Amino acid sequence: MSLISTPSRRRATTAVLAAALLVPLAACGKSGGDDKKDATGSSASPSASAAPAANLTVLAASSLTDVFKTAGDVYQKTHPGTKITFSFAGSQELAAQVKQGAPADAVATADTKTMDGLKAETGDATIIAKNRLVIATGKENPYKIGALKDLADPKIKVVLAAPEVPVGKYSKQILDAQKIEVKPVSQEPNVRAVLSKVELGEADAGLVYKTDTIKSGDKVVSVDIPDEQNVVASYPVATLKQSKNAEAAAAFLAWLSSPEGQRILQDAGFQKP
Repeated sequence: MSLISTPSRRRATTAVLAAALLVPLAACGKSGGDDKKDATGSSASPSASAAPAANLTVLAASSLTDVFKTAGDVYQKTHPGTKITFSFAGSQELAAQVKQGAPADAVATADTKTMDGLKAETGDATIIAKNRLVIATGKENPYKIGALKDLADPKIKVVLAAPEVPVGKYSKQILDAQKIEVKPVSQEPNVRAVLSKVELGEADAGLVYKTDTIKSGDKVVSVDIPDEQNVVASYPVATLKQSKNAEAAAAFLAWLSSPEGQRILQDAGFQKP
């Protein structure tokens, strides 16, 4: 048998070396693809900080004032480039602002009825939290108010939210259901105004959300209302169709439903949606 010529040997050696080089390259390519997979083999989701940077304006119900400020601070720290400005008011005022074309990106109301009235101006709404009403009384509860029926006492100065405000509607609903007649000394444009009247001693009692009295601390006494006499307030959020930052606004609203967002809401006394 004749020996392989020198040129043939060189060609064979070259082919072997080329094949050997292709093996690690193929392995590297496979490894790179796997880096984009999670443990289940599906594509890994982008990090939260990948949300689009934008300056957002969010219209929100007064009872969300403190918790949304906290949530906004946390969100901005974890989402560089995003700045959130909140505008707080009664839900009925927010609805009027939206219908008048106020420059905003999202809205959060304290009831579903108000949000339902904005369907032409918003995307799909999502409920992020729930709340309940309580009786807020002055320090040490001097009139010993312990139930809704006590608010009918003419000696007690009671302040309520106006009937067009969600908390005002809820207040009327639970008082009417118990056939309790209350003559308020004033009707306020939002729940924070009701709370303020009680804190300042300008009223002896008022109906507010449980979360408001938690934030108020020892300025007022909170008297629980039994579930069978109470109502559950739902908080829906939605992006505005006119928003120029729709993707960034949607990312923030979605974050409010995330474990981190929910922890902040529930730490403030809100209930799970």
